[in-house]
Amino acid sequence: MTTATLPTFDPEQGATVLTPERDEPGYWVGCASVLAEEGRYLLTYRQRRPRGEAATERGWRCAVAVSENGVDFQDVWSVEKGELGTSSMERFCLHRRADGVYQLYISYVDPADNRWRIDVVEAASPEAFDVAARRPVFTAAGTGTEGVKDPRVVRTSDGRLVMLISAAEGTFSEDERGAAHGTADIYNTGLSRSVSALAVSPDDGATWEWKGVVLRPGDGWDSWAARLNSVIETPEGFYGFYDGESDHTRNYEEKTGFVFSKDLLSWERLTPDGPAVVAPSGTGSVRYVDVVPEGGALRLYYEITRADGAHELRTLTIGAPV
Repeated sequence: MTTATLPTFDPEQGATVLTPERDEPGYWVGCASVLAEEGRYLLTYRQRRPRGEAATERGWRCAVAVSENGVDFQDVWSVEKGELGTSSMERFCLHRRADGVYQLYISYVDPADNRWRIDVVEAASPEAFDVAARRPVFTAAGTGTEGVKDPRVVRTSDGRLVMLISAAEGTFSEDERGAAHGTADIYNTGLSRSVSALAVSPDDGATWEWKGVVLRPGDGWDSWAARLNSVIETPEGFYGFYDGESDHTRNYEEKTGFVFSKDLLSWERLTPDGPAVVAPSGTGSVRYVDVVPEGGALRLYYEITRADGAHELRTLTIGAPV
């Protein structure tokens, strides 16, 4: 048990980083991941369009952008879903190896079986990634899940490299599995639950070991989804931001909850009775919170719904766990 928690925050107070293409439902920009380097921030983000937008529906474009101040970003690299032959992409994540090589972890729907997967591509700089050179990291079949996506790579103070992963958990026969993945969007069908898994790399991202599911949905407001997005390490342990919801019909519109762990394997809910952070308009969604330590404070990046139904990306600085 811990007596501390993360401070709640008003998502409306955040500075806008990126806005969607249109001010309409189904147009989103977000699911960010940020790598802070000396003198700059490296951001990955995803753009999404509504279903029915021909070849560019759903997660159609992902990008890497650079900023000196953490607010004003400029794209330096991007990929569109046709280059992967996929129906949708979601969260990407950057890691820089000790040898200086940049790794870009990408999540997208595998065209072979319509299940989410995670690959990695490497380059000498964030501008130079070639997705044709990607190699597999985790697949649904290889992990015993119905899909894996939304990687977030974290270096712990004791030198471990870990990956937070969103996984779809369900039990199907082969015939049932084909039907369940017919939409190429298992998380939106109600046939699985959204859980969080952990992986560990013994060699700075060259290989990864799957450790299994570490956070499952709870019994109340988060009884369908518990997606662990990012963690902050303190002397006491790890505080985490996760996305929760009670029903798959609110997939895409999750709210933010807080959790705590001493070992990244067992998690204690700090907000069991309701989400910690809710937007004041639209569906109330605040999701994909990513955290960057800055001295004694925390810089957050998060996707927030607006009154017009679109989602935008914002950033806000808050205090450390108290």
